[in-house]
Amino acid sequence: GFTVLVYCFMPDHLHQLVQGDGEADLPRFVKDFKQRTGYAYRRANAKALWQKSYHDHVVRAEEDIEDIARYIVGNPVRASLADAPADYPYSGSFAWGRSILEA
Repeated sequence: GFTVLVYCFMPDHLHQLVQGDGEADLPRFVKDFKQRTGYAYRRANAKALWQKSYHDHVVRAEEDIEDIARYIVGNPVRASLADAPADYPYSGSFAWGRSILEA
């Protein structure tokens, strides 16, 4: 029930901008995502990947979703991990492709 508009894996956290349909269940989406990725990580590294909770923010009508997306993919630049969003290999978009990284 969700489309991952933008994601950005930082060294110690993850940003995702997701858009749900009418049946979308955010707590279940997060639980399933963390469970699947955490299981694979634990098998490979013998340690936990995720903290128990998460922080969410509902995008309001007056907020520009593309500005939020650009802010998220700009995190590695602000953290001095890349010179430009397109240079950072751990971010992208399943909805917009790499174009959001070059905007």
